[in-house]
Amino acid sequence: MSAIQATQAQSTAIPRRVIGAVVATGIMSFCGVIVETAMNITFPALMSHFGIGTSSVQWMTTLYLLVVASITPLSAALKRRFRSRTLFLCANLLFLTGLVIDALAPVFPLLLLGRAIQGLGTSIALPLMFNIILQEVPTKRIGTMMGVGTLITAIGPAVGPTFGGLVATTIGWRFVFIILIPILIISLVTGLACIPSVPVKADDDQAELGSLDVFLMVLGFAGLIFGISNASAGWLSWRFSGALALGLIALAVFTLRARHQAQPIIDVRLFTDSRFSLHVGAYILFQISALALSFILPNHLQLVDGCTSLQAGLVVLPGAAIGAVLAPLSGRLYDQLGPRIPIISGSLVSLIGLLGFALTARRLTAVAILILYIFFMLGIGLSYGNIMTNGLHRLSQEQQADGNAIFNTVQQFAAAIGSSLAATIVAAGQAAVADRRLGTINGSQHALILLLVVGTLEVLLILAALHRSQKPQRA
Repeated sequence: MSAIQATQAQSTAIPRRVIGAVVATGIMSFCGVIVETAMNITFPALMSHFGIGTSSVQWMTTLYLLVVASITPLSAALKRRFRSRTLFLCANLLFLTGLVIDALAPVFPLLLLGRAIQGLGTSIALPLMFNIILQEVPTKRIGTMMGVGTLITAIGPAVGPTFGGLVATTIGWRFVFIILIPILIISLVTGLACIPSVPVKADDDQAELGSLDVFLMVLGFAGLIFGISNASAGWLSWRFSGALALGLIALAVFTLRARHQAQPIIDVRLFTDSRFSLHVGAYILFQISALALSFILPNHLQLVDGCTSLQAGLVVLPGAAIGAVLAPLSGRLYDQLGPRIPIISGSLVSLIGLLGFALTARRLTAVAILILYIFFMLGIGLSYGNIMTNGLHRLSQEQQADGNAIFNTVQQFAAAIGSSLAATIVAAGQAAVADRRLGTINGSQHALILLLVVGTLEVLLILAALHRSQKPQRA
């Protein structure tokens, strides 16, 4: 190897401590996703154990995602104030506390409290992982490592339903939380070994974490999520239209204040780049579809097809596994071929899967779900992580942390919308008829048709964003 080749190889090499830091922070994100998808598969058991309905049990997912979506926007400001090692330690201990509470919870409200505390931990860990990638990984390897980061979080849906079904069927749903405790301890040890305690650079222009701005942001997300989750209450009810209006007003005021601040909590001025905005919009729609399906399919398999929770998990396992494994491979394709091929082809393949679900909604079988979900997740694996990577490439180096905060925020917010929307539509279908099986079929059909519309909009947005070659703007 020549001296030039050796220098080039060294310039693209990823330090082991960086890989360790990504793995440590990724494990927490993985645990958050695996609990979410594992608990989705156990919703019927939770409903029976605590004597609650579908609209109540879905708050196990919605509350967690709401907390993450509300706190993640603070990640850019937290990054400017605290050492990465400090943020990691805080996130890990919060998540461990939430797991212990859920493992012991005697009543459903306490179970929700544990999920909320886990959400606090994930909301710090997830953007921290991607910030480490953006800062520490050579530019030519960012696509691949963003794919690895996506893999770490995407592997949760791959094993979550099967893990949850197996655990719930054999030793009980509480062990979903208990088993994850030693995994979080491994994350803690790895992170403390690999994440250096680098002092934060002094900056006189640092934004204050104003209580009013934080309140407006949390109120905005809470209002929107609460409103969507109560759509079945009626279009004119305060729980739906009132909550939505409150959320929109709070976010509007927050946005107006942020536009006139030198360094806001989250820089909403990035949305003035139309292509960045189109990438964010497509990312939101993809996430809505993914989380809605993760609610619809396991419940359909159990309540309509008579599958056990373990069987339901095994049906969705192949598709979820394919989507997870493809994430780093598609990131490598991005590095080598650019954004158009992996992103556009992936979006179209996912749309084919959604079309199949909509057309066969009333006669879905376990085999049909398995095949169509493989199509959908194949598209997710090819395009989802690359949409975020390409959107961030629109930004300068100084804007990376804020752009990362935006993508991670809308990811969790869209996930909350997806799960809430699916639960609301399915619950409305169940409430309309006495037969819960027939009601689940009706509700699932309506939800799947809506997801086809969402998927079509996602394809249109991504085609608009990529209709001609664009050069990254980052320094």
